[in-house]
Amino acid sequence: MGWTALPLILALSAPALAQESAPAATPAPAPAPSPAAIVPVAAPATDEDITFSADSVAYDNEAEVVTASGQVRVNRQGTFVAADQVRWDRKTGEVVATGNVVVVQPAGDKLVTERAVLSDDLRDATVENLLVVLESGGRIAADRAVRTDRVTTLSNAVYSACAVTTASGCPKKPSWQILAARVRYDEQSQSIRFERGRLQLFGVQIPLLPVFAIGTGSNSQGYSGFLAPEIRYSRRRGVELGTPYHRSFGPNRDFTLTPHLYTAVNPAIEGRYRELNKLGAFSVGAFLTYGDRSSYDDSITNRGLRAYVEGNGKFQFDPLWSLTGQVRLATDKSVARFYDLNRDDRFRNFLDLERIDTDSYVSLAGWYFQGLRQNDIQRTIPIALPAFDARVRLADPILGGRVELQANSLAVFRREGQDSQRAFASARWDLRRLTGFGQELLLTGLVRGDVYHSDENELTSAAIYRGLPGWRGRGIAAAAAELRWPLMGNLLGGIQRLTPRVQLVLTPPTANISLPNEDSRSVDLEDSNLFAINRFPGYDRWEDGSRVTYGVDWNLDRPGWSVSSNIGQSYRLNRAEQIFPQGTGLTDRFSDVVGRTRLKFGRFIDLTHRFRVDKDNFAIRRNELDLTVGTTETYARVDYLRLNRNVDAAVEDLRDKEELRLAGRYKFHRYWSIFGATVLDLTNQSEDPLRISDGVNSVRHRVSLDYEDDCLAFGVSWRRDYERLGDRAEGSTFSFRLSLKGLSR
Repeated sequence: MGWTALPLILALSAPALAQESAPAATPAPAPAPSPAAIVPVAAPATDEDITFSADSVAYDNEAEVVTASGQVRVNRQGTFVAADQVRWDRKTGEVVATGNVVVVQPAGDKLVTERAVLSDDLRDATVENLLVVLESGGRIAADRAVRTDRVTTLSNAVYSACAVTTASGCPKKPSWQILAARVRYDEQSQSIRFERGRLQLFGVQIPLLPVFAIGTGSNSQGYSGFLAPEIRYSRRRGVELGTPYHRSFGPNRDFTLTPHLYTAVNPAIEGRYRELNKLGAFSVGAFLTYGDRSSYDDSITNRGLRAYVEGNGKFQFDPLWSLTGQVRLATDKSVARFYDLNRDDRFRNFLDLERIDTDSYVSLAGWYFQGLRQNDIQRTIPIALPAFDARVRLADPILGGRVELQANSLAVFRREGQDSQRAFASARWDLRRLTGFGQELLLTGLVRGDVYHSDENELTSAAIYRGLPGWRGRGIAAAAAELRWPLMGNLLGGIQRLTPRVQLVLTPPTANISLPNEDSRSVDLEDSNLFAINRFPGYDRWEDGSRVTYGVDWNLDRPGWSVSSNIGQSYRLNRAEQIFPQGTGLTDRFSDVVGRTRLKFGRFIDLTHRFRVDKDNFAIRRNELDLTVGTTETYARVDYLRLNRNVDAAVEDLRDKEELRLAGRYKFHRYWSIFGATVLDLTNQSEDPLRISDGVNSVRHRVSLDYEDDCLAFGVSWRRDYERLGDRAEGSTFSFRLSLKGLSR
């Protein structure tokens, strides 16, 4: 039933009926409902029907005018109107709502005013002195607005995504707002177009483009247009201006193109494409410019195209099978660091096909690395292809324990250097039992057979990594038993747990030095691998010889604070020559002593200390401290690491170092904070003879001043890098960041 039957509907549904000749007395108007508190009445049965309620209704037969007064509620085709009075002229079809008018559109947007002139279907309207509350949270205030076909055109308007009232309901001035002579809001595309707009930031007006548009954040199709510019300054590149343009192709695909202009070097172009589809997601980006490709030697001029390409993604073909990949490549060693794209010293590229279920795992992968350090020679860096690994756990226990079977192979190639291939198959049995006295007993058995092939072994400089050329084989067998005895009790008003641990590992002499070593080079005794059956990383080296490992774990938990600690050592039962390099803590029959302690006071203090003490002279070979004090808003962080292992300089994977990292943030105002961080290299030549520097050397400093409230964030930062590219240090970089919350792409 349509609007032509309005008198009948009013007569049937109005709570207080009115006579056509003598309208009932109108009660005092109720307080105006807030936009957030409006609850629409029940939806009509069809698009042409309406639902209606009011305190009183009057109908003038001669003028054909219906007037409803007192808490009037009208709903038609999803549009809801609340007002103190609604007057409908049947001749002209004009509906006039007055007094605390709230119009709620089907999309959720709200229009708040004192008087609105609407069409009889409530879709179109003309309003003066209004406030539009968008479903996304933004607000538009204007002198006048005209709504036609879901498009609202506002004159002398102000837009902001900020709240205009405090939590207690008091008015407040937003941090930012956009003033425009004319604003066009398209409800269907969820976009706002500004003409002759100005940005008012903390009361200061900043000119904007003559015509520009933004999204309101509720359009699932995305938006296209220019993003906020990026402004930075660095010693090498000069002033940098980036103006990103974002192009949306739908809710799952977009592309961003960013031209970069510099005052000291040639311009550059950067692009990135992203997509999410039914198989998975991926992202591909590229950076391209023209300039000096001399990398580290500024005395050599080699001009040409400089580019950096990166991409990553994962595709899930079904619940079990997936493909993961990453690519990162550059035309020269310094382009990524010079243009501040990233600060890595090597790029990893891989493709990994995996199958994972509850009891099996299969991986077929390939790896390629690009070295970016000054002394890296690309043709000597290995390519791993293929890298295969498969594991399966048998469903039925054997002798009460779980059995896992594994097959693995790896082929390593170099354009100039040693090549090697490896394959092995293994079976591992694990059993866990609790004794009658409460001890936890862990039993492990392992057998493995390896086959190796290598050639051009003499091209590997470190003799301990070469192995012998040709085909080689190896058999591995090991049996291990570990006993843990948790003891619990009360201490200092809390609960403590003391767990002594002892482990026995039995394994016969195993071939090691005759085989090439590609993945077991960076070996070091730590608390994390003290009780491992093989304390070498990777598979190419196996720790043979029987040993006993002993230690203790201790925990104390009290309300508000806790402490946990462990310490341990191992003893080798045989005197056979060891394959561990000197300085790893594992070369003698007794190992060094390692441990870790963590202390927490609520969320305010978190301290972790790791150490390794030389068993002979009690020298500290590893001293690592991580300390965080404060809250999430104001805190200080100290990270210190000193490795004093006295490793032979020829073992490049075990270099000693000493480093200090400091960082802190201080929130000195409700919205203001300052952040600072520094990295100091304390390594001297006695610790690392290959070091050019000696003593305290700055690596990087950073300071930033930041502001953030509920709708705006900006910051100014300074960073100085002391790492050298060529014959000059990288120098200082200044950055400015501005984010207006509520503005969408």
